[in-house]
Amino acid sequence: MNRRYEAGMCYLRGLCYAKQNAFDRAKEAYKDALRIDVQCYEAFTQLVRNSLMSPDEEDEFMQSLDFSSVRLPKGYDDPEMRAEPGEYVHMLYQTQLSKYRDPHTLNGYIETLSTHYGLKDNADILLARASLLYTQCRFKEACALTAAILKEDKYNFPAYPVHLSCLYELQMTNELFLIAHDLADTHPDEPTTWLAVGIYYLATGKITDARRYFSKASMMDATFGPAWIGFAHTFAAEGEHDQAVTAYSTAARLFTGTHLPQLFLGMQNHALNNMAAAEEYLKTAYDLCRTDPLLLNELGVVMYHQDRLEEAVQFFEEAIDVANATDADPTAWLGARTNLGHAYRRLRMLDKALEKFDEVLRDGGKDCAVFSAKALILLEKGLPDEAAKVLHEALAINPQDPVATELLNKALEESAQAGLVGLMKELRTESRPADSFGSGGRLDEGEDAEEEMERFELELDGRKAAARERFEKRFGGSRGGGSSGEGSSSSSSGGAVRDKGKGVLRGAAASSSQSKKGLGAGSRGRGRLPPEDRRESMMDMSDDD
Repeated sequence: MNRRYEAGMCYLRGLCYAKQNAFDRAKEAYKDALRIDVQCYEAFTQLVRNSLMSPDEEDEFMQSLDFSSVRLPKGYDDPEMRAEPGEYVHMLYQTQLSKYRDPHTLNGYIETLSTHYGLKDNADILLARASLLYTQCRFKEACALTAAILKEDKYNFPAYPVHLSCLYELQMTNELFLIAHDLADTHPDEPTTWLAVGIYYLATGKITDARRYFSKASMMDATFGPAWIGFAHTFAAEGEHDQAVTAYSTAARLFTGTHLPQLFLGMQNHALNNMAAAEEYLKTAYDLCRTDPLLLNELGVVMYHQDRLEEAVQFFEEAIDVANATDADPTAWLGARTNLGHAYRRLRMLDKALEKFDEVLRDGGKDCAVFSAKALILLEKGLPDEAAKVLHEALAINPQDPVATELLNKALEESAQAGLVGLMKELRTESRPADSFGSGGRLDEGEDAEEEMERFELELDGRKAAARERFEKRFGGSRGGGSSGEGSSSSSSGGAVRDKGKGVLRGAAASSSQSKKGLGAGSRGRGRLPPEDRRESMMDMSDDD
């Protein structure tokens, strides 16, 4: 009993340190409480929910705890069952740790607790499973589990951050409104209430209102991580990168065990074109967590823009491998595969690049920029006819896309030129009968050169007209409604944001999928690299300079 009192004192000491924002001291106090009594679950909860330990630190600390000290109640001293209580507590703790560390082992613990110990419907086990699904971008499945938790206990506040984040990702604004309204009426003193209100306003595009309520939630509980991340997201959503950097820096100082603030700091510095700082922050996040596909993808994007293409390829491939290994939603990582295709293209690995773009298109990434990138490769391989066909598909998606329009004009010109080469050879053969050649294979001096040139030009004009008519008939009679190529300028694909975490990076900025991560467990965003805007940069590439 004295041991439990001593652990309780350490836990209370940690709470006092946390109120003073002395989080390092609070972490040590919570650790002391668990070392004294491994069953001090309150101290364990504070360590985990406030992200005070990195995944590696969590693993090391769990190995140092004495779970064998957990005993059966008096009267149940069965020698064969002596170790089971400690194993049970150990598995329960493992389900609360980082979901990035080893998802397959975590799934094993969840299955054992669900089947062997009959905890299939336990709220903590369901929440652990939902958090894991959320990190894998399986938002509908995660939302179904959190909804089941809230159906049994409508005010289970630990489940709300993940549930609200899933609703945000699925753009279920009506449900967000109902939850926020109910919590504001019944629990106005809970920071989760104002987190819900802030997420609703963020989902509906009312950024200023969202910022106000995120700020209110963080003021009510300075250790409430989702509120701090949401507050910073509001600045990022408005393009206020400097203020976003300040807000994310505060979150990084408060929550030293999570890689998310460092990741978002890297994204913001990337948006500011400060590649050195972006790389430094992303490397810091990488030291904390090496198994987040979004982080690996962002590292690859930074390397790509620094022309370190071999390193970019390594990070993109690692991001795809990790996503596949964790059973993540494959459509969530089309951006990483698109980025890998661009990196292959710039390394002149055209066949591999074409294969990656075909994979993206086959798996549902019907994007005009992907079609344009594929056509660019076909042009570089000397296949203008196939490139023209692909570009017509691009213009069917976005008829006003200037890049696709310009490339289509180039493809038609190259196709016509290829036909003219054959025409010139044919005309020369026809205009050089055997008796007009000397022994050296040259034309006799008396041949009329002007007459030959005039006949050649007439034939040339006819063949050009026939070639254009043939292309118009073959590909639908139009160029997708785009502007004519000769006067069109290339698009500057400046803005940086990806859709739904699976969106498109169209410029130097990093992805805005950060608005999808950090409100609960952490979603993936998927930025895509831009095709170069002008034809000259498209064909030559920066690595050919």
